[in-house]
Amino acid sequence: MKPFKAAVAQAASNPVDPLASAEKAAAMIREAAGEGARLIVFPEAFLGGYPKGASFGAPIGMRKPEGREAFKAYYERAIDLDGDEVALIAEATAETGIFAVMGCIERDGGTLYCTVLFFDGEQGLVGKHRKLMPTAGERLIWGFGDGSTMPVFETPLGRIGAVICWENYMPMLRMHMYSQGISLYCAPTADDRDTWLPTMRHIALEGRCFVLTACQHITRAAYPDDHECALGDDPATVLMRGGSAIVDPLGRVLAGPDFDGEALLYAEIDMGSVARGKYDFDVTGHYARPDVFQLTVDDRPKRAVSAISGKSA
Repeated sequence: MKPFKAAVAQAASNPVDPLASAEKAAAMIREAAGEGARLIVFPEAFLGGYPKGASFGAPIGMRKPEGREAFKAYYERAIDLDGDEVALIAEATAETGIFAVMGCIERDGGTLYCTVLFFDGEQGLVGKHRKLMPTAGERLIWGFGDGSTMPVFETPLGRIGAVICWENYMPMLRMHMYSQGISLYCAPTADDRDTWLPTMRHIALEGRCFVLTACQHITRAAYPDDHECALGDDPATVLMRGGSAIVDPLGRVLAGPDFDGEALLYAEIDMGSVARGKYDFDVTGHYARPDVFQLTVDDRPKRAVSAISGKSA
């Protein structure tokens, strides 16, 4: 397999207009493809927005009316998978042939999910991953994914999958991804701390895979005036400072981290590096001890209601 160029998109979404975010993402897809990139990874919640600093009016034992209104507004800004936003991204990937990994807030019934969508060129939307474990206050506004959306896709570029933000601190989830032979490990995130890059380097070394992490660079000015923000209301306040990066299977940083603003970061991906890395460490292969440790993964869909019909055909 010949080396190819990959990109991570460090960009601010439009928290109140998912269609505008999709249009921006489509433009960045075309720009990255014009630079020769064949894979691009976008941040967590790029379509639908990450409500940084908001509490949704929920002290313990209470739900304030203004919190209900804030959730209603957030719900209305989420996307449907058959909506215009998805169609725009699918159009851009079909036009360019690029594989895109896109963070979004997915609306399903009355529940929102923090989701990653996978777009494969002419095939369009080929799958999704719903965040299994929202972190802290995220549990108030997002539902929990189940084991049925933890895919790794076989592509001409390599085996592509995604783990969202602090899911990356779940060792058993990482092991499941490694067991599927992931070689292009995508990590959309909202974590811009100095501790994030060491985590990405550890995962690259542990899985002997390329890790591509994307975080927004966004200021308070991107949000409406009535957005409740624990970080204050100065429009210049940086709510997420980026830190996007690409790391190789031996933990070497190929691009980033970038904290200076919006950017497209690129790196050359040589898939031969995966085999070179696994020469001395294959975490679910020759370096595993299944006689001592085993992991069972339940990847069945979990539905609240399942109908069993006795009607004849």
